[in-house]
Amino acid sequence: MPDLIRWLNAATVQKIITEILPPSSGQNFAKDARDLLIECCVEFITLISSEANEISEKEAKKTIACEHIEKALTDLGFGDYVPDVLAVAEEHKEQLKSRERRTNKIEQSGMSEEQLYQLQQELFRSAGEKYHAGS
Repeated sequence: MPDLIRWLNAATVQKIITEILPPSSGQNFAKDARDLLIECCVEFITLISSEANEISEKEAKKTIACEHIEKALTDLGFGDYVPDVLAVAEEHKEQLKSRERRTNKIEQSGMSEEQLYQLQQELFRSAGEKYHAGS
């Protein structure tokens, strides 16, 4: 469990808290409350992943898939979360496709890694010159 707590660090949880409870709301979230929330999140993740693992093992699968998470959520009484989880999973797939396209553009450029690095350095230098010329 300590590894999971390190993975789900305080900064990540604080970012989520700030998105939900912005400083402009006038509400504060105590450090001990944040730590308790982290423990709850870790426990929830452990519960869902353990159930999903059991489901995938029953199906003789070696990889936990999205449908295993969906079934685990439903079986454990968290079925209301399924539509949101599926929406986030779809969004994640789209982001992965976008990354693949960017990677392919770099690969298709025909330039070596060294050439790409030199071009990047030139662009940084040029941007710096433009910035300093405007000041």
